[in-house]
Amino acid sequence: MNKYLNQLVKLSEINKEIDDFEPRVQKIQKTLNVAFEKAKNANADIELIEDEIKDSKLKKMKNEALLAELSEKLKSISKKTASVKNEKELKALQLEEDIAKEQCDFANEEIARLEKIIDLKEAEKLKVKELYVEFQKAAEELSVSVESEKNAIKDEIAIAYGKKEELVSTMSQRILSFYEKIRKWAHNSAVVPVKKQACYGCFMRINDKTNALVLQSEDIITCPHCGRILYRDVTEVA
Repeated sequence: MNKYLNQLVKLSEINKEIDDFEPRVQKIQKTLNVAFEKAKNANADIELIEDEIKDSKLKKMKNEALLAELSEKLKSISKKTASVKNEKELKALQLEEDIAKEQCDFANEEIARLEKIIDLKEAEKLKVKELYVEFQKAAEELSVSVESEKNAIKDEIAIAYGKKEELVSTMSQRILSFYEKIRKWAHNSAVVPVKKQACYGCFMRINDKTNALVLQSEDIITCPHCGRILYRDVTEVA
């Protein structure tokens, strides 16, 4: 293979390797983010449950206060009943007493209902807290692993950039400039193989003359359709 073409193929491979590092970092970071998000959501659920418990306790207190008022009212009615002067007053007091008793029954039922809700929410909060601790611990352990993976990738990046700098230092600036112009729009498919007489950048079939030149590998040949640099796929049987 032509020396310059060989260099371009190697440079293209190194650039692909370098560009593949970022998705790898993003992938492991995403895994970590998901782990911490679980813990965050569990904590948000705890806060929501606590708000519901506070709301239920407040409603219970209001009903207990109402119950206390009604109890005093019933005592007052009982005292008044002893000193009624006529049947009309007695009936009015009895009606007032009946209404107060109904309100007491409702308040007691509501207090019992709210107590049940509070107990259920406290049990739910306990379970969610256990989940939060579990998620947080898993996320922190994963964080250590992810940091280790990131450091390993940083080392790989340093090696890849070292190989690139070494290679670029030996290349013709004219050839390098030509490659970079194509790479601006073709990115990591600036240099592609020809397989089954087709450019593996645009996947268009190339003519026999261009294909023959690519097979000879003596010059830098570009795809007549897309302009990418072509090279012979050594894995393909001639």
